[in-house]
Amino acid sequence: MPSTAATVSRSERTADVRTGAARGGAVVVSVAPGSPADRAGVVPGDEITRVGGEVPRDIIEWQWLTDAADVTLDVVRHGGDLAGELEIEVAKRDGEPLGVEVQSAVFDRVRTCDNHCEFCFIYQLPKGMRRSLYLKDDDYRLSFLYGNFTTLTRFTEADLERVVTERLSPLHVSIHSTDPELRSRMLKNPRGAMSLRWLRALLDHGIEVRGQIVVCPGVNDGVELERTLTGVLDRYPELTSVAVVPLGLSRFNAEEAMRLHTVAEARAVVDTVERWQGIYHAVLGRRLVHAADEYYLLADRPFPDAEAYEGFEMHEDGIGMARTFELEFEGRAESPTGVRSGFFAAVDLPSNPAAYTGLRSCGSAPPDVSSASPVALRPRRSAPVAVLTGELGARVIAPLVERLGRDDVRVLPVRNDFFGGNTGVTGLLTGEDLTRVLAAEPEGHRYLLPDVCLSDDHRFLDGLTVADLPRPVEVVATDGIALRTALEPT
Repeated sequence: MPSTAATVSRSERTADVRTGAARGGAVVVSVAPGSPADRAGVVPGDEITRVGGEVPRDIIEWQWLTDAADVTLDVVRHGGDLAGELEIEVAKRDGEPLGVEVQSAVFDRVRTCDNHCEFCFIYQLPKGMRRSLYLKDDDYRLSFLYGNFTTLTRFTEADLERVVTERLSPLHVSIHSTDPELRSRMLKNPRGAMSLRWLRALLDHGIEVRGQIVVCPGVNDGVELERTLTGVLDRYPELTSVAVVPLGLSRFNAEEAMRLHTVAEARAVVDTVERWQGIYHAVLGRRLVHAADEYYLLADRPFPDAEAYEGFEMHEDGIGMARTFELEFEGRAESPTGVRSGFFAAVDLPSNPAAYTGLRSCGSAPPDVSSASPVALRPRRSAPVAVLTGELGARVIAPLVERLGRDDVRVLPVRNDFFGGNTGVTGLLTGEDLTRVLAAEPEGHRYLLPDVCLSDDHRFLDGLTVADLPRPVEVVATDGIALRTALEPT
């Protein structure tokens, strides 16, 4: 769930960072017709090196600089009659969008991670996948923009000054342990012992921070987890939230010390978290810490009531997704409850924040339906329906579908052989595994595919597309309302 799907998709969001950084400017991907940039003559492929005389390092500075009225762009054009260095005057109102979508969120070099965590899922990817999937960042800017977790081992005084001055909040910080020696050992980085001093500094300056603890059996569970939650209360009580998530292991894991949780261990984690929720609530007036949905599935325990999630603010870490999906599916939520991809979410936001109306906005919804080939006929709306999902997702959705009392709708779990291990989330389904399952399925049925397993260009993690699947599929938004709507008869 969060420790696997979110890790991979968050890496995906920096897909073109290296390309953008190689030139050192903001590379234009598209220009909105009729926009100020279009009227001024900006074209795709232009490399914008300065805005109003300033060199933007990333999309954050870009947003501030392009928000002004009548901006001047220093441009390098790499082809056409006007190839070379240009200065383009853009007439626009203060606050009016420039109308330019750029290639990446970071224009200088992304700050890569120099930790060597044994539980890092990036190390557990097979060879031959898209290059962007192997980018392991530890950049506070991507933490702000996308919710990537940073360990703060590469954080500096200059970074703190910028975060505080520009109020880059919230940030997301990997804690794992509040014991300096254990944290350093888990990160395999001596700076891990002291880097949480930056967490204290961020909180002292009123920056909202969301924490995460990836629990590794036999390493930072049991007594160590108790110590960490004690340390949070003693030293970092201002944290907005703390997500406790299980490590994810693929079949490519090479670390002997890393292993799957037993049922007893998963139940112990849930018990510890729920006990500390009571302590935090008594002292702080809020529960603060939450266990990932996956822990409740591993422990074979019922999910907490909706009220226990205190507003469902931790979807991005796989917490409260099941209850959210249930509320949406059963019509107890009039609109999706705040996260685009509901239970299946891997937080696969678009890779171009410049296209947003605001830095924290979510992207546009994907198309409703995709056919397996241009000549494939879409099954009738009244045809039998199969809901494609990962094995963990099936355990949540199947009971909801059963309550419909319909014999024409079924949930079709897809085992993830591509990654193997404990990979059961829908966000990590690949075209290869879906092909294996769909090839054995009858023609003429409707197959609903959640959009969370597709990238912006509608590709699976293994590079296949919906057009490569052996049956036509309908791509639906990954929330309970969208699924309910897709299942409604005509």
